[in-house]
Amino acid sequence: TLLCNCLAEKGMKLLGTSAWRRGDKLSWLLCLGFFLVLSLHVSRANAFWVAHLNISFQIGNQTVWERADNGVFGKNSPLKKVSGVVVPPEGLNQIACNPLTNFSRPVNSETWIALIMRGHCTFTKKITVAAERGAVGVIIYNHAGTGNGVFPMIYLGSEDIVAIMIGNLKGVDILHLIQNGIQVIIAIEVGKHYGFWMNHYWGSLLVCTLVTVAYFTFYCAGRLRIARTQIRRCRQLTDVKKAIGQLELRILKEGDKEADTDGENCVVCLEVYMPKDVVRLLRCSHIFHRKCIDPWLLKHRTCPVCKCDILKARETELPVKNEAESSQAVVPNEAPNTTFLSEEYNHNEYVLVQGAERPSVDE
Repeated sequence: TLLCNCLAEKGMKLLGTSAWRRGDKLSWLLCLGFFLVLSLHVSRANAFWVAHLNISFQIGNQTVWERADNGVFGKNSPLKKVSGVVVPPEGLNQIACNPLTNFSRPVNSETWIALIMRGHCTFTKKITVAAERGAVGVIIYNHAGTGNGVFPMIYLGSEDIVAIMIGNLKGVDILHLIQNGIQVIIAIEVGKHYGFWMNHYWGSLLVCTLVTVAYFTFYCAGRLRIARTQIRRCRQLTDVKKAIGQLELRILKEGDKEADTDGENCVVCLEVYMPKDVVRLLRCSHIFHRKCIDPWLLKHRTCPVCKCDILKARETELPVKNEAESSQAVVPNEAPNTTFLSEEYNHNEYVLVQGAERPSVDE
């Protein structure tokens, strides 16, 4: 859960950032290192040693049958070879949870191995009772209903005695033979080490590779998205600049209605228009100070009053104006020496032109 939260947090940071900072790299490496250590710990926990059992069945001094079987060493068991006569606890209770449990070992045997059923108390308690009675090893068979299923036992306090687990069916068979008067001798040998560490190693490596590829995929996708957004904004800004350059500029003079004391004021700066102010006339017929409206249009692209989009207005406007319509737009009573301003797109200079009140300026 900690790893998933860490990776999710880094993924969200990646989508919201514009650069892969050094702190992100360090955090990513820490998450990856924690994942590898956790995988190594899990692989060690799943590893186990096989115990080979050489079983001899004797009646008197004669061996009537031999067979080989397998078990699993406990996690804390020493890995060494032991052998002896198999002895179950006395009585009907085979769990050996009572500290006073006795084992009836044969007199002529030097070493013996306790056979105990799992359940009712901890492995540590069972193994400790058998060790205190002098057993060199402990065989714990699984409880009823588990078939021949086994697992590496974990116990503490009796790490100097060999302890293995076998399946329930195998343990019950050995117990029945002993109860029927057959002596069972088992030699426990160390078998192969079955560790899933290699599988976990390759699995962890594969997961880390996939996560890393996914991380860089999201990172590259985020960077590509940001780059596309910037390109789109640059193109849009270029179109806006071009549209602004095509808008009409004027220099107000004495007598213009906009420059009167009771005239309009600029909506952007809220200041009244004064003679000699440079103003820009939008296609929606609203007028503003050039120094106010140009930054506004670069940022918002719309008229502050009517929200008219200057790009859409330019697209819907006819590319070529009729000369007759232009001549009709001239006010006939204006003085012939009125001053106008035309603006070239690629220059930031004002050009004074003599003409009528509001002629159309072709860029």
